[in-house]
Amino acid sequence: MREKARVHAPGVFVLILATCAFIAGCATSPYTGRKQLLLVSESEEAALGMKAYQEVLKKEKISHDAKTNEMVRRVGMRIAAAANKPGYSWEFTVIDSPKTVNAFALPGGKVAVYTGILPYTQTEDGLAFVLAHEVAHVLARHGGERMSQQLLLQLGQQGLNIAVAGRSPAAIEAVNVGYGIATTVGVALPFSREQEYEADEIGLMIMAKAGYDPREAPGFFERMLQSSGKASMPEFLSTHPADRHRINRIKSLIPTAMTYYRK
Repeated sequence: MREKARVHAPGVFVLILATCAFIAGCATSPYTGRKQLLLVSESEEAALGMKAYQEVLKKEKISHDAKTNEMVRRVGMRIAAAANKPGYSWEFTVIDSPKTVNAFALPGGKVAVYTGILPYTQTEDGLAFVLAHEVAHVLARHGGERMSQQLLLQLGQQGLNIAVAGRSPAAIEAVNVGYGIATTVGVALPFSREQEYEADEIGLMIMAKAGYDPREAPGFFERMLQSSGKASMPEFLSTHPADRHRINRIKSLIPTAMTYYRK
């Protein structure tokens, strides 16, 4: 009996650790009120975000077009001011890549826009939605959530490996492959889609607070749909394409966003 208890103790420890982490890491997303699991601090997120941002900028071609840079930074800083997180070191960089239809944000306030997305934003209000969507990811600490989720998934896999430790190598490999597929399809991808929807919602509210018209947001997606056969999908839409469901959901949120709108 002692030997059996000793074998299962690590699994119990992992379960207890995961439970404690969940209780200690609960937070609330701004505007939506969604409960979040955050096991990393904002300072840790920001440090990782800065490192990743610098690595990306070393590899990419930075735009030197004065007009485009001025517009992106001006709109971006208005959005950042509306987000009301002065502790973040907000930066908005334009990457010169006409064929890349993309924008991204990293923890701590680092945002990059590829020039390939600008034909679809067209107006400053359209650009404001894209930037507000990215700022919303930062404000809601979606990067920290994904890191926290990955930590728990790793704990789960460790516990699973302990439970099957006595089986054959082939069986252990099969269990790990199955776990990876199940957590990706059943956990990671749906969670990523939820974050994209949330970034849309928060972004609409922030752009309206910054003085940009949220009614322009659906037009951005409509233009993306019209050219879907000609341009690649932006990375921030990759887990949930800009389809009619997403457009309709944004339209349903516009009346609420308009209550924040002050031109």
